[in-house]
This record gives sequence, C-alpha cells and structure tokens, in this order.
Amino acid sequence: MTKEKRKIPNHIAFIMDGNGRWAKKKLKPRLFGHKAGVEALKDIVKFGSKNNIGFMTFYAFSTENWSRPVKEVNGLMELLVVFLRKEIRELHENNVKITFIGKIDELPKLQKSEVNKAMDKTKDNTGLVFCIALNYGSRLEIVDACKSIVDLCLNEKLKGSDINEKLFESYLYTKEIPDPDLLIRTSGEKRLSNFLLWQLAYTEFYFTDVYWPDFNVNELNKAIDVYTTRNRRFGKVKEE
Repeated sequence: MTKEKRKIPNHIAFIMDGNGRWAKKKLKPRLFGHKAGVEALKDIVKFGSKNNIGFMTFYAFSTENWSRPVKEVNGLMELLVVFLRKEIRELHENNVKITFIGKIDELPKLQKSEVNKAMDKTKDNTGLVFCIALNYGSRLEIVDACKSIVDLCLNEKLKGSDINEKLFESYLYTKEIPDPDLLIRTSGEKRLSNFLLWQLAYTEFYFTDVYWPDFNVNELNKAIDVYTTRNRRFGKVKEE
C-alpha cells in the first residue's frame, strides 16, 4: 500500500516509556530494560527509513531525568555513546539524518562530542530525519524562545507587533522540524511529560499498554492504522 493511500504520517513522535517496568517484570535491573529499549528503537528507525517517513522524534532523556539514581543516569549516558558509535555507519549509509533537540551543550563532554559527530556526519543526508530529544524539556524550550525574543525586542531588533506564531516557532529547538502528525506513548501512561507541548497542539495521540522494549514494527503498524481512521480538522468543521 502506498504512503498516500495508507495516509502514513510524515512525522511520528515517541515517548518511549516502560523500560524499567519491563525489566522489573523479568527480575532484571532497570538498565537491562533501557538496553532492550535501544534495540526496539533501532527497529523502529529502520522501519521509518524504509517506508519513507519524513521525521521520527524520540524522547530519550528529559531535563528532569538527571534526578534519577546516578547509576541509572550514568548507564543511560554510556548507552548513548555505544549506540552512536555502533549505529552511525549504518544510519549514514541509509541516508538517515540524525539531529538532537534539547540542552546539548550541557551534556557531559564525551556525550556532547559524540552527538556533534553524529550530526556533522549525517547533516547532508536527505532521508529520514531521526531526531532525539536529549536533555530536553518543553517548558524550558518555550522559556528559552521567550528569552531570545525579549532580548531582540530590548535591542530594538524586533517590535511587539512582529511577534506571531510563525516567529515564535522559529526560536524553538524544533524550528527545522514540522509538528508531529502522530504521537505514540507506550506503557499505558497517558500524559505528555513535558514533551513538545507547543508542537503537539493538533497532533493525533495513540496510547498503548505495550512497554517500549516490546514495541515493534507490528505495534507501530497498529498505531498507523488507527491514525488513518482519524479525521484531522485542525479546529475547523468539515462541510457536509
């Protein structure tokens, strides 16, 4: 079935939830669940690349996640480095462009270096845009955008009358990425957890009880099938 006939979303965002609970059910440490979650992520990205999906954004690590136990945080940071070093070649060969949103400059030195290497290596690729939200918080993103606009106004480079939605969006971390068409959250939780609050204004939501490590291509196809039944009106009324 073609992308047009099936109405495959151009941009899918994911809140990858349930790694810890998945591991706990197997009597394993939380990091075991995060490692399994990386394997699920790889399969989903491969699907997106092969099926001409334009953008996929994954909520990997929030600004609030630093408050988790040090061992878990360190393990997640190590997983990031291992993933990028191991997968970058294949992603690049498949024309995938890797980008990151969040406070990347505040990452530890090694992680920051690997992130920048991955973005630089794939910056000219024209296939799937694989976006990772890392050290990301949507409220902070919105505050940062406001600060930038206020500074411009104070320096008389902008007037209040110049500010509109389009201008505001140009100061968000996602300024080069279209708003998601579909948001998928795994593990049964039904909240946004400070993720893309501005960008999700008219996004279709799909919640599943499946934990992220068990979320596979079949589960993604279920979500896309539900998406195809949605009537996206963007606040308008469809005429009879």
